[in-house]
Amino acid sequence: MDLGISVPILDIDGGTTAIGPELARVGGAAEEAGATSLWFMDHFFQIEPTGLPAEANMLDGYTLLGYLAGHTSKIDLGLLVTGVTYRHPGLLAKIVTTVDVLSGGRAVLGIGAAWFEREHLGLGVPYPLIAERFERLEEAVQICAQMWDPDNNGAFVGKHYHLQETLCNPQPISRPKVLIGGGGERKTLRLVAQYGDACNLFGTSPDEVAHKLRVLRGHCDDVARDYDTIRKTIMINDLSPGPETRDDFVRIMGEYAKLGIDDVIVFPPTGSPAKWINSIAPAVKQLAEIG
Repeated sequence: MDLGISVPILDIDGGTTAIGPELARVGGAAEEAGATSLWFMDHFFQIEPTGLPAEANMLDGYTLLGYLAGHTSKIDLGLLVTGVTYRHPGLLAKIVTTVDVLSGGRAVLGIGAAWFEREHLGLGVPYPLIAERFERLEEAVQICAQMWDPDNNGAFVGKHYHLQETLCNPQPISRPKVLIGGGGERKTLRLVAQYGDACNLFGTSPDEVAHKLRVLRGHCDDVARDYDTIRKTIMINDLSPGPETRDDFVRIMGEYAKLGIDDVIVFPPTGSPAKWINSIAPAVKQLAEIG
C-alpha cells in the first residue's frame, strides 16, 4: 500500500513569510519519507472540517502545485479535489497540463462536483444546484480527455460548455490520471466507472469502504469497465501514522489493503508539516510491505 500526504493547513508556524520555505521543505520531506503523492486542497476559503475558520489561510491550489513542481523530482502532485465550478474546463486542462510539463509528467487531476457554497457566494462564483454540478463534472472530464488527445483538436458541444477548438499544446508529458473524489453511490461512483483512473473515498471504516467498492464494481459491470484498472484511494482523518499510533495505523490499513485499497492519504495536523512528515517515515515503509 502506498501513502500520500495532503496538506490542508496553511497557517504555518512563523507566519506568512514562512509558508513558501516550509512548503518547499514539505516536498523534500515527502519524497525522502517515500510517499508517492503530495496533495493540497482547492478552495477559496479554509473549510470547517479542518477545525479552522474560513478566515484561516488558503492559497490557490494550482499555483501551489507549480511551486512544488520546482521543489520536487519524483512525487505525484494533485489537488483533493478541484471543484468543477472553480474554472472553465478548457482552462483547467491547460493549467493541469502546465503542472504536468513543469513537473516532468507528475500531475494528477483530482476533480469533484464542489460543495462549499459560502466560498462561491463570497467571491461571486456561480454555484448551480447539485444536479447541474454533476452534469458539469461529466462534461469537464470529457473536455479534459479531448484536450489531452493530440489527434482531436475539434469542437466540444455539451449542455453547459461549448468549445470551438480543444487545442492544447504542448501536450502533457504523461497524460494526467483523473481521480474523481467522493463516495456518492448513484452519480459519483458511476462517473468513476465511466471516466476515472482513480477514486477517492473517506476511510470511515473497512465495512463502509467495502460497501462503496461493491457499488463501484457494479457500475463498472454496467459500463463494461475493468474494475481492476481503477486505482482505489482513501483519506484518513481520525487516525495518525505518528510514532505513538503507528502500530494501530498500520494494522487498520492492512484491513483496507485486503479490500484492494492502493493508497491511503493522511494529513499533517500541525503548522510544521515537514517535521511531522519526517516523523511518519517508518509508517510509510511498513505500509509498503502490506500492500
